Amino acid sequence: MSTNSLVSIDDTVLQRLQSEIQTHGLKYLVPSYVDMHGIPKAKMVPIAYLERMLGGSELFTGAALDGVPQNMADDEVGAVPDPASFMVVPWRDDTGWFASDLWYQGKPFEPCNRGILKRVLKQAADKGFTVNCGVEAEFFVFKDDNAQNPNAISNLPVLEKPAYDSIRLMDNLDSWLGETVDAMNALGWSVYSFDHEDGVGQFELDFQYADALTMSDRFVFLRVMVNEFARQHGGYASFMPKPFADKAGSGAHFNMSLADASSGDNLFNANGDDQHNMGLSALGYQFTAGVMQHLPAILALSAPTINSYKRLIMKGSTSGYTWAPCFTSWGGNNRSNTVRVPSDGGRVELRAADSACNPYLGMALMIAAGLEGIEKQLELAPANTVNLFEQTEEYRRNNGIEWLPRTLDEAITALEIDPLSRQVLGDKMLESWVETKREECLSYANHVSQWERDRYLRMF
Repeated sequence: MSTNSLVSIDDTVLQRLQSEIQTHGLKYLVPSYVDMHGIPKAKMVPIAYLERMLGGSELFTGAALDGVPQNMADDEVGAVPDPASFMVVPWRDDTGWFASDLWYQGKPFEPCNRGILKRVLKQAADKGFTVNCGVEAEFFVFKDDNAQNPNAISNLPVLEKPAYDSIRLMDNLDSWLGETVDAMNALGWSVYSFDHEDGVGQFELDFQYADALTMSDRFVFLRVMVNEFARQHGGYASFMPKPFADKAGSGAHFNMSLADASSGDNLFNANGDDQHNMGLSALGYQFTAGVMQHLPAILALSAPTINSYKRLIMKGSTSGYTWAPCFTSWGGNNRSNTVRVPSDGGRVELRAADSACNPYLGMALMIAAGLEGIEKQLELAPANTVNLFEQTEEYRRNNGIEWLPRTLDEAITALEIDPLSRQVLGDKMLESWVETKREECLSYANHVSQWERDRYLRMF
């Protein structure tokens, strides 16, 4: 081990990676971590420096990035790759990719996004749990034609209601879409379904669940990968939650369950004592109760942009309802609920998470909330079984159902005042997140839009 290494490198792991790199004929390595927004950052490392890189040789000035709370006088942070995350970049067969953790002055960097999730997963592991998660990835793919309004990459005429349209799905299959699915399967992600969604040029990719850390790594990489394959065919992928006011937005629903760390058995499967008859165990309902208790704060991380809250509305689609949640409600196979137990049970779905989320942070707070629900044996309010979009405000109020935060500013306030947020994120990340997002809200508030000019310029 080099005297400059931040971590020790197991010889067996090193030899395995050297063998894989030689087999694939790689030339370059990427120790990648993410900033606050979940955007990958890295340096390129030639393969001759594999061992050095694994020890954390690549240093970065944190003050240059969002959500790496440092100032110019601080030492650099180092990226320490996770050997288990190694993959060959599908569109660059000479390059290997590693998800990485940030270290600082010889120990893990407290505000590291991936490290925050790992700390919560350690709490779950100490209780005997493995956390599994699936993410339903939704996004748009547009022509890269510099048009004022984005156009679908397909040249076929636009449909008023394109949801589940097979023709436009297949029109993309021989280009970026097929290449993306093939790459995901080659990486072992096991795509089991994909479709055209309710927006023009909008798609969903569904692939096998994994442990929460692996799924977060994959979702971050997926956003990069879809963009690269789209770019090769004259397009680009947008993970903006709501690109069009009159079209559906893009979610990234988190589907979570806990497994027994020893046997791998799903502990959320109903075991004969199904209190709400929705296919969940008592443990699953307690986890759900914890999520419900901290839902507004969770929203600040799982729906993290100004634009996110233009998705979380009842109507705003030519197809009718937006299919996005709006209320602090839970229940069974009812898509007007924010937290849903799908019809086959065994897992809990957070429908408010969107495609712009930083999965490490969004999952960390959701898991921590669920674990608190189990520890405190919290109980749920009665499940909502009706379409809340068709109920009156009085009905919702009488049944204890409130609106979710209507703006990012409201969600940030909820995050700031929830004690669990500081426990999970730590002081530095919480303060950095709140400061950055408050500035984002202020910038938006100060912007004068075309809507305002159209409405007010000659009104008075």
